[in-house]
Amino acid sequence: MGWFDDDFYSTKVPGRRVRLSEGGSLRRWRGGPRKHHRRGLSTLQVSLISSVLSAVVAVLLFSFITGLPSSSTRHVATGSAVLLSDGGDPYDRITTAAAKVAPAVVSILNHGELSDGDPEQAALGSGVIFKKEKGKAFIITNTHVISDASDLEIVTSDGASREAKVVGQDSINDIAVLEIDGQGIDTVIELGDSQKLHAGETVIAVGNPLGLGGTVTFGIVSYNGRMIPVSLNQDGVYDWEQEVIQTDAAINEGNSGGALVDLNGRLIGINTMKISDTGVEGLGFAIPVNEVMKTVDDLLLHGKVVRPYMGVYTLDLNNRFSPITDEQRADLKLPNHVKEGVIVLEAHGPAEDAGLKLNDVITQLDKQPIQSTLELRRYLYENKKIGDDLEVTYYREGKLEKTTLKLTDKPSEAEIQQGLDEDK
Repeated sequence: MGWFDDDFYSTKVPGRRVRLSEGGSLRRWRGGPRKHHRRGLSTLQVSLISSVLSAVVAVLLFSFITGLPSSSTRHVATGSAVLLSDGGDPYDRITTAAAKVAPAVVSILNHGELSDGDPEQAALGSGVIFKKEKGKAFIITNTHVISDASDLEIVTSDGASREAKVVGQDSINDIAVLEIDGQGIDTVIELGDSQKLHAGETVIAVGNPLGLGGTVTFGIVSYNGRMIPVSLNQDGVYDWEQEVIQTDAAINEGNSGGALVDLNGRLIGINTMKISDTGVEGLGFAIPVNEVMKTVDDLLLHGKVVRPYMGVYTLDLNNRFSPITDEQRADLKLPNHVKEGVIVLEAHGPAEDAGLKLNDVITQLDKQPIQSTLELRRYLYENKKIGDDLEVTYYREGKLEKTTLKLTDKPSEAEIQQGLDEDK
């Protein structure tokens, strides 16, 4: 039964004649028994009730769509209309949230070698102050914002400039943590819960696009939990997948590392990228704060993200961007039915110790099919930990073989290079 079905609020009124008494109240005509007569609703009353209920439903729907909490909004009935008395304008909430967040968002200038000390040539980005402890303030940003940094400058919302130190960074998740002097830093951003986001929810992006610090844009969550492929070394080969929040809030160069927040001013994501192409609009992406903080915790504790390390550099056997030639495939001597797998280009550490070498083609890890480098990384990072044994199935010179290696912590690039130098 619908709210406005005839059997819920009938517009049919009993045909009893009524008249106004001198006091203005309704009373029945005298005569006949009164105890069995029931006073009906007049057409005017039913119309008034229906109008009020319609307005209440409209307001509740409007509150749900725009993100206004109906439980905290006061409705005032005036005649047949229902008005919002508190926080009625969603743009007021955007203004309030932006003002709350702005002091915690900073501009980042990366004075790398190419800038030659010229501020106008410095790479631009954004960051978010998320913690203050023992006289230091800590900032989240993207790894690609601070890449090749030799001199990092932080500009706070009040225009003050400070030097920054890199606490740790992770290129796979594209998250870095910086440290600055905490004197004069009074605002730390409040963390939200990115798992509670819904498509259509209003969000705000705050950052430093094109060097215009303190810029605020807004839009909606277009999709939460989107998985997009990423080429970590920008060679066109996808070797990782990043979970992101898709938004149509304007994201431009310099917004990277900045805050994506909800209407309560809580951090729900770190803006990281956009798709910029002819005919493409409103495709921006942010790393969900729940994933960000897992990386941040590792960076604060270890200076890096601790992941199991196998020790292979690989190329996909079926690489559509850089396919191997028929001659190269013939050199691998693979059976005709082997179409997917990863070719070992280099083996270090655990892989080298287990006997893997150039041109081995890995097809399984722990008997699980592996078709690409992306699947190899995903299996390691999601299913294994440091110290675990890993069974590797591979082809060498056309022959199927197996070996077992023990996963270790990934060494630094300097340690890897030192090992290569020692091998020479």
